[in-house]
Amino acid sequence: MTVSVRPTPRDPSSRGLLRRGARVIGVALRNAKGPFTLGLSGSVLFAAATVASSLVLGWATDEVLYPLVEAGEIDAALLALALIAIVGVALFKAVGVVGRRLGAYFAQFRLQSLYRRKVTRRYLELPLSWHRRHPTGELLSNANADVESAFFVAAPLPMALGATLLVVITAVLLIVTDAFLAAIGFSVGPLLGFANWFYQRRMRHAATVAQQARADVAEVAHESFDGALVVKTMGRENEETARFRTTTEDLRDKMIVVGRLRAFFDPVIEALPNVGILLVLLVGAYRVRDGVLTPGDLVTFAYLFRLVALPIRVFGWLLGELPRAVVGWDRVQRVLTAEGRMEHGARAPQAEGAAAVTSQQVAFYHPSTAREDLSGPAAADEVLSEQHRRGVASVSFDVDPGRTVALVGATGSGKSTVAALLVRLFDPDTGEIRLDGLDLRELRRDELSRNAAIVFQEAFLFDDTVRGNITLGGEFPDEEVVAAATLARAHDFIMELPDGYDTMVGERGATLSGGQRQRIALARALVRQPRLLVLDDATSAVDPAVESEILRGLAEADLPSTVVLVAYRQSSIALADEVLFLRDGAVAARGTHEELLVDVPAYRDLVTAYEREARSGEGRGMT
Repeated sequence: MTVSVRPTPRDPSSRGLLRRGARVIGVALRNAKGPFTLGLSGSVLFAAATVASSLVLGWATDEVLYPLVEAGEIDAALLALALIAIVGVALFKAVGVVGRRLGAYFAQFRLQSLYRRKVTRRYLELPLSWHRRHPTGELLSNANADVESAFFVAAPLPMALGATLLVVITAVLLIVTDAFLAAIGFSVGPLLGFANWFYQRRMRHAATVAQQARADVAEVAHESFDGALVVKTMGRENEETARFRTTTEDLRDKMIVVGRLRAFFDPVIEALPNVGILLVLLVGAYRVRDGVLTPGDLVTFAYLFRLVALPIRVFGWLLGELPRAVVGWDRVQRVLTAEGRMEHGARAPQAEGAAAVTSQQVAFYHPSTAREDLSGPAAADEVLSEQHRRGVASVSFDVDPGRTVALVGATGSGKSTVAALLVRLFDPDTGEIRLDGLDLRELRRDELSRNAAIVFQEAFLFDDTVRGNITLGGEFPDEEVVAAATLARAHDFIMELPDGYDTMVGERGATLSGGQRQRIALARALVRQPRLLVLDDATSAVDPAVESEILRGLAEADLPSTVVLVAYRQSSIALADEVLFLRDGAVAARGTHEELLVDVPAYRDLVTAYEREARSGEGRGMT
């Protein structure tokens, strides 16, 4: 497994915004062809009906209204014909609007749904080392706000494509009707182009920093919610409120900048075409007086030019969304193209029952936690020395099937690292870990989870029932669930809950104690009957008597499992068949608990430290 740090994508101003925006639009069109076809069809129908309405209005002016006014009498049949023509064209326009909007918003929501799933799947594929470099709040922002921003551009897209056709048809009709008036009307084009250029130039940076500010707010909010217990017990409510206020006010200020730019741009885009229409009407009135145009021609021309203003506004809307879309797409792509993947083989263990485990000269140092959005050498793994990155330097051992082995060592000696390597949460930098003689990297993805399970010190429970947290959606008979909970010494307290195994435990198991959460997590692993069971200090929150019961029960239950446990208490260590004493990232000694107490002074000092401190405290209390 290789992980490399990618540089932060450059600000949108450093490349052609339109080129990159066109790439996002291309992605949208390829991934939502059906909805965009519907939207574009509706937009084309709307454009055709709109042009037709201008011709109908011109015809009605010259052939119906003007003759009736000159004649001074009403022709009901002619008026009815004009009314039918106008209403008929309007109905076609309405159908076009409905189709255009249905297609546009269906495409937008489909794209957002598709890329949320893609981002989430990519999160699951990326190794833990990548996740450690990215705060949860930022990941939430990538999957939500950034995906939304990337495809807001889909809403005006069908209308903009249809508007292109409308512009072409309208421009031809304007030139055919009166080239001189057309030149006057189109004179506002350069002004609109300058307004767009000015807006895009300012909006690029504003959209980038605003999108990052959204991620910062999500990150602080998630951190505060996640650490609510620490915040309350340490009396840090005011400080957390102030921290959240700072980030939200920063987001507010950046969004105000974006809003001010939009507030300037939108009225300009609205006003300039209307100025053009006024110029056309002013000059056109003189040309009607001089007999160059008929009144109907002027009505048709003014209406057609008003149609040109609509596409201009649509293009302005589309261009207004491009900076935000490009920034959102860049942030989404940073996840989708992140390097680092845990490759799996195609083999499966052939043995039955407890597994044999071997570690051969395994070395692993945790990757740097430097975030990928930092630039320069500070973001590279090499910035941190091996000493500061911790891990294991050279670990070799073998565990026979069905044995229980305890990993013992001081803080930072590598116990949890070894536990994580045994179930392939990480791949070693050098060396191999084998299960029944097969390198873990050779196993199929599902085979590893089927054969090995780990229970952590921090037990995570979902907002589900007790049964749901044990089975995690697996099909396990009730008797197997109860048997696993009984072995984990959880059945008795579960039956005392209001609804037993159907009791909702709340988010992260908030309604349960730490020890109860650990026992449910242990039952979750046991119900799957793994061939290798790794307990990373998984019973630290229960009292020593219950812990001894659990470990003794595991030993007496004749499980089809080899057990590797990270242990601290002598009572737990003594239940293991063998102890591996880790020191400075290597196996310093191995043997039974009694043998190491006698032969290894450093081991004896470590495991008896608590008892010595307790006796020393009693002695001080008596003096």
